Amino acid sequence: MSAREEQSGLVLLIEDNRGIAEMIGEFLERRGYSVDYAADGVTGLHLAVSGSFDVVVLDLMLPGMDGLDVCRKLRSEAKKSTPVLMLTARDTLEDKLIGLDAGADDYLVKPFEPRELEARVRALIRRDRRQVSAEVLKVGDLTLDTATLRLTRNGEELQVSPIGLKLLTILMRESPRVVSRRDIEREIWGDTLPDSDTLRSHLYNLRKVIDKPFKRPLLHTIHSAGYRLADLDAEIGATARQA
Repeated sequence: MSAREEQSGLVLLIEDNRGIAEMIGEFLERRGYSVDYAADGVTGLHLAVSGSFDVVVLDLMLPGMDGLDVCRKLRSEAKKSTPVLMLTARDTLEDKLIGLDAGADDYLVKPFEPRELEARVRALIRRDRRQVSAEVLKVGDLTLDTATLRLTRNGEELQVSPIGLKLLTILMRESPRVVSRRDIEREIWGDTLPDSDTLRSHLYNLRKVIDKPFKRPLLHTIHSAGYRLADLDAEIGATARQA
């Protein structure tokens, strides 16, 4: 086992409030994490791009460059998939959607208990370290290469968040079976389940990318059962041909 695996993880904390930063840093270090620190968005983005961190804990309101811009640049320009836990004082669904759409994997509303932050950090690191066998998944004209993380639909390359890719991997592997909400949440977040808005928000953002620009929807909500990824038009056509 490598030294990286033996320790709890390497965390980049981007937070301009010194008191909060010291509280988080001391708490995580007591639990075996190594913590690097930045007090503004520009410095934080530089460290996140140039370093190799297990998770980034990112405050939304930062001097120089806010957390949303840091996250967007990390994903779209630097193409880094490091898990991001966003800290925010805003608790509306719209604010959460904006944060997740920028590329955050999870969010925590201030004020929070340090134990909950550590549990969410641990869950993100565990999920990211989990080995995924390389395969090419295909549902209709949607294709995901789990080795390169290249996602295409009808030949067009698509960009989704790391959680979005994990969601697609689960649903594409099980397609056309319906997967329950509980099964999806436990596969992604383990025992540290998020609040009820988190999965819905990720699915909403996923639909905007893989379905909205195209004629046929692939991602379907099955009331009181869960979610399925399937080309229903192709299924209906195949059934009609067999009849």
